[in-house]
Amino acid sequence: MWKTFATSLRSKHEIILTVASSGIASLLLPGGRTAHSKFKLPVPTLENSTCDITYGDEYAELLCQAKLIIWDEAPMASKFCFEALDKTLKDVMSSYGNSEEIFGGKVVVFGGDFRQILPVIPRGSRSDIVHSTINASYIWHLVELGEGRISEPNDGYAEIEIPPELLIQDFDDPIVAIVDSTYPAFMDNYKSYDHLKSRAILASTIEVVDQINRHVLQMLPGESKDYYSSNSVDRSEIHDNNIIDILSPEFLISLRTSGLPNHLITLKVGCPIMLMQNIDQSEGLCNGTRLIVTKMANHVIEAQVMGGKGHGKVIYIPRMDTSPSQSPWPFMLNRRQFPIIVSYAMTFNKSQGQSLDWVGLYIPKDVFSHGKLYVAISRVTSKKGIKILIHDDNNKSKTSTANVVYKEVFGNI
Repeated sequence: MWKTFATSLRSKHEIILTVASSGIASLLLPGGRTAHSKFKLPVPTLENSTCDITYGDEYAELLCQAKLIIWDEAPMASKFCFEALDKTLKDVMSSYGNSEEIFGGKVVVFGGDFRQILPVIPRGSRSDIVHSTINASYIWHLVELGEGRISEPNDGYAEIEIPPELLIQDFDDPIVAIVDSTYPAFMDNYKSYDHLKSRAILASTIEVVDQINRHVLQMLPGESKDYYSSNSVDRSEIHDNNIIDILSPEFLISLRTSGLPNHLITLKVGCPIMLMQNIDQSEGLCNGTRLIVTKMANHVIEAQVMGGKGHGKVIYIPRMDTSPSQSPWPFMLNRRQFPIIVSYAMTFNKSQGQSLDWVGLYIPKDVFSHGKLYVAISRVTSKKGIKILIHDDNNKSKTSTANVVYKEVFGNI
């Protein structure tokens, strides 16, 4: 549908801006970019934020000339992103007399699914997440939405039974079982580009993902290479000198948070990896792009893109400086490391936007946030391509799992 809209208007020499809330989703759009990149949204985007676009510059002129703006995966983004764009468009369109109209009088089309993962709010409560969504914004009552049954969700936590044909129930070691199911005949197929591109294991936490990736990496033939990070702290952000005394190198390497690569990354030639940062979105190299390692040097990694816009292209990944967009600590950590993670397995959040033929869903613990189970199951292209392994703390097989839905998010849709 997005391609039809964009192609139809572009054939008439109109300017169409296509953006998405995630890098992977943006690659599926014709000429797509992430909303943060196209509209120069700050990270994090707060209540009083505006786009880093000034009246009269080339970005402002582009917005003025745009006939249509398409924003896919809108429910994933914070309402402050849309409000920042609204304020900016009202500003740049003021010379046309549209400063009071929503989005400066521009036609903006939102797409997405409220059953999927909502905006990620670090350490946020259910209320925080619900009140950050687009339909909690002041712009929502001005947005026109087509008819449709979005869902009949439970309210909060509900236990659901998984059809027996989808379950893996006979196992001694659950990790071995989910790996053997998702990557059958591994030693015969570990070099196969198509085999790796079309499948992945999904789990709810990064700790479980790391455990699975280590197991599969040990099965992969060849020598491994370890890459260690270099860590530093932005002292200008520290106002308590007593904190500096405890920030030892050993302490800094132990820190982990979303969006930050691990201190230690172990790789082998032939293993799949996923980018954790946008490197070159015009070439399809964005947060969520999957690749296969083809060569390993000390300061650069050669890899081949799996799927998407740059399918089959060989690229070189350097070490990069990375800091969390919202630090969970009373200081800002800077980590110099390759912006990648091994991706035989990935988290539910990282899988959003991916489309796979074979998915192994591993649930040793119940999911705990809205839409995660729905996202994980909907990554697969057909029912025959999914197998689910659920167990309790004693590794005993289960046939049901939790589905979490925040019913109030559907309240004004």
